[in-house]
Amino acid sequence: MGKFDGKVALITGGARGQGRSHALALAREGCDIAFCDISEPLKTILYRTATTEDRIETEKLVSETGRRCLAVEADVRDRTAMQSFVDRTVDELGHIDIVLANAGMTAFSPAWETPYEMWDETVDICLTGVWNTCRATMPHMIERRNGSIVITSSNAGLTPIPNVAPYVAAKHGVTGLMKVLAVELAPFNIRVNAVHPCGVATDLVLNQPGLDLFSGKENATFEDAEPGMKSLNLLDVALIQPEDVTEAILYLVSDAARYVTGSSLVVDAGTTICPPGSFRGWEAS
Repeated sequence: MGKFDGKVALITGGARGQGRSHALALAREGCDIAFCDISEPLKTILYRTATTEDRIETEKLVSETGRRCLAVEADVRDRTAMQSFVDRTVDELGHIDIVLANAGMTAFSPAWETPYEMWDETVDICLTGVWNTCRATMPHMIERRNGSIVITSSNAGLTPIPNVAPYVAAKHGVTGLMKVLAVELAPFNIRVNAVHPCGVATDLVLNQPGLDLFSGKENATFEDAEPGMKSLNLLDVALIQPEDVTEAILYLVSDAARYVTGSSLVVDAGTTICPPGSFRGWEAS
């Protein structure tokens, strides 16, 4: 018996990274999984996006747990595609108990040099995509008068981070959206929370532009970037793992958190409680 036997989770951005970690952990605890992702490249980022092979691999890994898995090519920016994904999930898996609005991206640029297209793409995926996901799933959850929604925000949804202005704006936006939805959906016994990770060891951070940014030089390696990454965190870590975020989400969607709603759960190695770069080098005496 698992903690989530008989439940169904819908996850966006589930083909790899945090989304894959969440899907596998929930499946191991008895949850059936529906997830979507895209496979075409995005226009304003330089790192590799998810592929069809990634999606097939996640579907395989979930199925190997013995749970049902629906894997769909769908773009969170496409309202029609998201509604179709939700409808298909209900038709094939019966209902939706858990929604993880996880899909996201980021691109690096000083604000005054940020291309308008980069702003549009980031906000469309990280903010409007979350809204499209919630908008498509809320009526079903309201009808059942039960459910849990977790939005993946970021420490950038609570504090400013240089060189990612569109991302910071979008993540602040979903933090506010979470609070509004928590208020509006509470009468229907639907809880809405957000999780706020710092840098996570996924392709969203571990890419050449990201490594160059954190190291201050071109063609940087992770070893070059690691001191800069550590400088953002209070605890002695450069990047947390996807599983660290998954553990927080497992709590938020579980019965252990049945009275937790409207909450920002921070999993950030301490980065939001001090200004970036102000505490590395301090050692306890």
